[in-house]
Amino acid sequence: MAKRDYYEVLGINKSANKDEIKKAYRKLALKYHPDKNKGDKSAEEKFKEASEAYHVLSDDKRKANYDQFGHAAFQGAGGGQGGFGNFDFSSSFSDIFEDVFGDFGFGTSGRSRRSRSNNRGSDLRYDISIDLNDAFTGTEKKINYTTYKKCKTCSGSGAKPGSKPSVCSYCDGQGKVRSSQGFFTIQQTCPQCSGEGEKISNPCNKCSGMGKMQSDESVSVKIPKGVDDGTRIRLAGKGEAGNKGGINGDLYLFVSVEPHNIFKRSEENLYYELPVSIADAALGTTVEVPSIDGGKTKIKIPSGTQSGKQLRLKGKGMPILRRNVFGDLYIRIITEVPTSLTKKQKELLEEFKTLEDTKSNPLIKTFFDKAKKFWKN
Repeated sequence: MAKRDYYEVLGINKSANKDEIKKAYRKLALKYHPDKNKGDKSAEEKFKEASEAYHVLSDDKRKANYDQFGHAAFQGAGGGQGGFGNFDFSSSFSDIFEDVFGDFGFGTSGRSRRSRSNNRGSDLRYDISIDLNDAFTGTEKKINYTTYKKCKTCSGSGAKPGSKPSVCSYCDGQGKVRSSQGFFTIQQTCPQCSGEGEKISNPCNKCSGMGKMQSDESVSVKIPKGVDDGTRIRLAGKGEAGNKGGINGDLYLFVSVEPHNIFKRSEENLYYELPVSIADAALGTTVEVPSIDGGKTKIKIPSGTQSGKQLRLKGKGMPILRRNVFGDLYIRIITEVPTSLTKKQKELLEEFKTLEDTKSNPLIKTFFDKAKKFWKN
């Protein structure tokens, strides 16, 4: 019986990448696996056929040879014609299965050695609030929190001083136990030692064998200038102590920046609205405005400045984190119309109104010219 094309077997085309090849094989392997199709020789043959195809197409060199010469590339060296007799299934399948199903927690018989369970301590989170001025200059804060620290009596081992943990007899110190089911070797955490590979016969009286104890901790942290709302700062090793002498976790500070009563922030830039009178907007003026560094800056408001006009002060914004560069300050002019007038003010405005030339107000003139055309139509 002639071999089928490997691409046809997996149901993919020649342009398929490695992930697509693996996905196609995984689907077929799960469908036709002998453990799911006991006594079905046809399913077993399809399973072997798919495994052989994946064995070739998953390797760049073998795939290149197959694309150039087809099945003839492997005759006499594991390919052969007529069935699967020349495919070294027993030695190759374990590699295939480890590659494709490793992420499901399945292993291959006797191939993987135990790696000790991760005894690293838990990470902790601490929320800290600062004002915009602190974010501009940088600051140092002292924080207090509760955590687990290594037991001083047993030095974190969990065992009573003078004694040592013993090897778990159930898993022989491996931390995991395996059971074989056909091609599958299912690996599970040892139920006796919870994956530690050892048991404490004489636990420490101080920490009851945990190797750590709850304690209050105080630490000073430098908050760099330029931090923004939501910035995360990591303090390595300041989290919880690990189990049985494992390394400490980390402490993460989440910074929130409180709103300012003048400035609004957008990344490295600052904004605020500057109210000016009608007279100052029309005639022009010079005013002193505040900057985030606590100083004052003189700015010129040109005559005829319209409400909404934005002025930019370069380099007067926030510092950029870990860079000696500053953002800008944007000042938006808001023309304030008086809500109450004195008799004299009314007289002057009435006089101004009689002298006002609509040509000096191009926006008004343009709008009403458009309105007249609209009404006419």
